[in-house]
Amino acid sequence: MDPLGFNNTFAMVTLRHIAEVHHFRTLSDAAAYQSGWNLGAGYEFIQRPDGLPGLRKAYGLRLAQPVRTMDLGLLYAALGQHLVDLAAGNSTDGQLSNDEFFVLEDNKHYFPPYQAAFVVRDAALSSIPGLEDALKELSGTLNDRSMRELNYQLEGLHRSGPKVVAEWLARLKH
Repeated sequence: MDPLGFNNTFAMVTLRHIAEVHHFRTLSDAAAYQSGWNLGAGYEFIQRPDGLPGLRKAYGLRLAQPVRTMDLGLLYAALGQHLVDLAAGNSTDGQLSNDEFFVLEDNKHYFPPYQAAFVVRDAALSSIPGLEDALKELSGTLNDRSMRELNYQLEGLHRSGPKVVAEWLARLKH
């Protein structure tokens, strides 16, 4: 079906104060950092061709030490504790709602888009009246910022999924 409206691609994240002090706005700016980065990333990012290997080729990103591989749930804590100064997150991570973090712009458009969309069997659409129309109503309703906020409600504030969704749907209808 049509995309929901958000792009859950990779996001290279640093602390806002680091970005401000060094005038980093883009990944090209970050690649020029002579000291190199202490990168934290999930195992998948290190292995994928559209992850670290291609990113280093596209931007010439320097690393000061080997990548610290960690569970994705620990990336932002590691940034906050200065265990790493750059992290490979996702553009819809709830933690990005916190102004402490800064997403470096992928100015060369290296990372491919990962648009979220429903995939539904024709048989399900035929057998469940109203399903197609209900799902189509959701297409284009969620941008990256909205998805980050919803994820923050769930992960950061540990709110109930059904309550968060019900509130979002109620706002959507108004």
